[in-house]
Amino acid sequence: MSSEDERSESSDRTGSAATREDDDPAVDPHAVGGRGDGDGDAHHAFWADEVADEIEARDPDEPIVIKGGVSPSGIAHIGNFNEIIRGYFVAAVLRERGHEVRQVFTSDDKDALRKLPRKLADTDGDIVELGDVNAGALGQNLGKPYTDIPDPFEDGHDSYAAHFAALLSADAEALDIPVEMVSNTELYADGAFDDVVERVLRNADAARETLGKYQDKVDEDYVPFMPQCSECGMLTQDVTEVDLDAREVHYRCSGIEAGERFMEGCGHEGVATFREGKLPWRFEWPAQWEVLGVDFEPFGKDHAEGSWPSGVDIARNVLGIEPPVPMVYEWFTLNGESLSSSEGHVVTVQEVLDLIEPEVLRYFFVRNPKKAKDFDVERLDQLVNEFDRFERAYFGDADPDERFAAFAERAYPFVVDEVREGRVRLPYTFAAVLGMVDDREFRIQLARDEGHFADDTPEWAIEDALERVERARRWAERCDNEYNYRLQSELPEHDFEPAVEAALDDLADFVAAGNDGEAIQGEIYETARRHDVEVGDFFAAGYRLFFDETQGPRLGEFLGELEREFVVSRLRRES
Repeated sequence: MSSEDERSESSDRTGSAATREDDDPAVDPHAVGGRGDGDGDAHHAFWADEVADEIEARDPDEPIVIKGGVSPSGIAHIGNFNEIIRGYFVAAVLRERGHEVRQVFTSDDKDALRKLPRKLADTDGDIVELGDVNAGALGQNLGKPYTDIPDPFEDGHDSYAAHFAALLSADAEALDIPVEMVSNTELYADGAFDDVVERVLRNADAARETLGKYQDKVDEDYVPFMPQCSECGMLTQDVTEVDLDAREVHYRCSGIEAGERFMEGCGHEGVATFREGKLPWRFEWPAQWEVLGVDFEPFGKDHAEGSWPSGVDIARNVLGIEPPVPMVYEWFTLNGESLSSSEGHVVTVQEVLDLIEPEVLRYFFVRNPKKAKDFDVERLDQLVNEFDRFERAYFGDADPDERFAAFAERAYPFVVDEVREGRVRLPYTFAAVLGMVDDREFRIQLARDEGHFADDTPEWAIEDALERVERARRWAERCDNEYNYRLQSELPEHDFEPAVEAALDDLADFVAAGNDGEAIQGEIYETARRHDVEVGDFFAAGYRLFFDETQGPRLGEFLGELEREFVVSRLRRES
């Protein structure tokens, strides 16, 4: 759950109340879901089993409801996807156990836009600057709900909120996650919150007393409802009268707090129904639990010490309900730094799926949610290699870590679309090497030469394996790393000195003798010295023959990955 805009309307005060709630094992968000990556006994090798046990222990009605949520305040990025995919793993385990499950994800789109994001994501999930869209659609609507703000991309969505929700929905579909997107605005409009709003306002004294434990600026005049001005469309915190029988509030459009500043309203005085406004965030979250019948909700550690304790208190002492089973997860960093929508330091799910297979991204999230991790785009090869080891462990390949093997045995079926023996996974960096080649048959031949494909490898396995090549190629281009070159299928034009040509012939003989890439790399230096050729000139000659460039990857190691006959022929300038 993330609704950071509204959480800024007043400061948190964590303390004894939060500690008291955390001492209750039924609501301690740190107590559930701590196993994973092979931690614990065989039954709990997978953290989602532990969560499912906690949910079943409450004997919930069916369908069991799993929820996540986000305020559409910026880019729909991979961090927002935490709750969708972690909720999905728990839902999948419960379905395996025979339960009916409804997974929902709320777009908290009745929230007010309180600041302009620096970057946004377009319909394809690509990140763009604010100046590349109709920024006025946002700038002219500060203080209004996201569903009342025009889509700055002007691409057919009814609002900016709808644009944002469409991106998350597309991400879920791309990972084959059946999640129901729910709009808070629509829930209010349909009257789903009416009874809860009435109960909060009828118990206003208890609401103020409870909220005052966690938030400053809660005085005797505070009313836990934010009507929307019928004149300017802004939300306002200035409620002057409450009519419970009519289910209406009288208000003055004085404005709304936005972090450390205040946005002035238009001054209009009017009347709004319970459907023409919203509860403040700390009340709205537990209200969602009741309205949607939520049984489980994961959320980031920022909520664990602030919003969650107040939500539990409000649920029990104002609404008279029990909170759902919680699970707090650790944030992950991106390239070693914190994710930031406002600064644009994010990566979208669609961007990631351009670089790695969906099952590899699922694997990133299936690991222990309590452990901090870094999503390093430049080192995606390490994540892919780890996934490949995970897959091999499931199919019984020897793994010295028995706990990791147990984790793989339990979690792997929830990561892949289909458990299928005989898959071939090309090492990611080798796939990047193949990405230097455009010819499909040459790629297959190179993979055969390295032992990845055998004569009896089925065609479907070859096709699946080659899909990684295009992703690795895009990774090389995005990172502009040592694999971002193109192997020339035809011999490039060249003009070498006789000493260089003689050295190339000697190197060809060395390769023909069956030496590996590391040995070839060292021999390049030795051959250059024997022929009194500058080492830099000799490398440049090699790069010219293979890439039609003067620089490239570590040449010897690269040549060791290629078909030997091709390398020998090219070094001899024959083809």
